[in-house]
Amino acid sequence: MKALFPVFCRPLGYVVLLVALFIPFILVMQGMVTDSNLLFYKECTKLLMMAGCLLIIFAFSKHESRETEQIRNAAVRNAIFLTFLFVFGGMLWRVIQGDVINVDTSYFLAFIMIPFSCYLLFVI
Repeated sequence: MKALFPVFCRPLGYVVLLVALFIPFILVMQGMVTDSNLLFYKECTKLLMMAGCLLIIFAFSKHESRETEQIRNAAVRNAIFLTFLFVFGGMLWRVIQGDVINVDTSYFLAFIMIPFSCYLLFVI
């Protein structure tokens, strides 16, 4: 899998992650988060985190080699496998509990964070 974004997107991804991490706290301190818009802010924060992780994972590094590309491929492949296990485990858990109402939407965020962590551990 080739790098999709230029080099400057890697630090930009870290900035996006920092903003996504601290924005909810700032909004709560400002009194902007209420019960009626909590879900909106929660989902927007997840989307920002996903975007930041995608920028970091798929950004071209300055001294990228074939080995870096192979590590990126392995990280994304392993993340897809682990995400399917996670989704299947969540579905199985809800079936065992008989819970048909509770739906968790964090699967894609987990899919992004797992290769992000693997990529940082093996490349940087």
